Amino acid sequence: MAEPKSVTVRVPAKVNVQLAVGGARPDGFHDLANVFLAVSLFDEVTVRPADALTVTCSGPDAGQVPLDRTNLAARAAELLAARHGIEPHVHIHIAKDIPVAGGMAGGSADGAGALLACDALWGLDSPRAELLEICAELGSDVPFSLAGGAALGVGRGERLTELPVGGAFHWVFAVADGGLSTPAVYREFDRLNEGVTVPEPVAAPELLDALRTGDTAALAATLANDLQPAALSLRPSLAATLETGMQAGALAALVSGSGPTTAFLTKDEESARAVAEALTASGTCRTARVASSPAPGATVL
Repeated sequence: MAEPKSVTVRVPAKVNVQLAVGGARPDGFHDLANVFLAVSLFDEVTVRPADALTVTCSGPDAGQVPLDRTNLAARAAELLAARHGIEPHVHIHIAKDIPVAGGMAGGSADGAGALLACDALWGLDSPRAELLEICAELGSDVPFSLAGGAALGVGRGERLTELPVGGAFHWVFAVADGGLSTPAVYREFDRLNEGVTVPEPVAAPELLDALRTGDTAALAATLANDLQPAALSLRPSLAATLETGMQAGALAALVSGSGPTTAFLTKDEESARAVAEALTASGTCRTARVASSPAPGATVL
């Protein structure tokens, strides 16, 4: 069978509906109880044979995406190729729609997308477990980008348990100007909790119940992000964005992951559009995007 000329994979953004963070471990990482929900903002990653490994990017904020070997998409191709004793000679193109450096796992999504696309291009048919293992090598959020749907991530967030979701949830994501460094947010978390006994992170049973039953109001009451105080400390202007979205009718608001994107849960799609319009008009964010969840994980188109 002839090798395909190219393979395109669509891969989703995520929101952390709960991000419980433990104290710093000796290796510098933190144990997490991270409840992921994939949302309907997608990047598309296309790979095709080439003379060398190259990366290009188009779309909003494409200029902020590294095009060298530090890009997780390039690293994914290298890791997969090394396992199978082949050269990672592919051109990777990322059609970017997930906000860059926004706490929505856009870089992780591209890593998962490139991994699945290269696996298909090279006809490797790797077992799912092997792909997830490589994802975990790439980064804490990458396994969930491959899996999609909803999941609880423990350890660094890379060990996943799939979670049932009983309905659709509607969101608005307010994209801030500039990014926030995830390591910097964790350092600020450590600084703010200096001398404090940080409890072991656990997923809230009432939040898991809200997901399982599709109860938007119950989910709104249980959203939580332990990194939010650190993100607000580094970027105080996010408080105005959170307040604006709540005043516009959101049921709940939180910083998405390490930020600086802020997430607003709404009762339905119509409310989401109204909140997005209010946020855009307020000048407290660069743009506001409407999305729903859960969304499928990395998918070959």
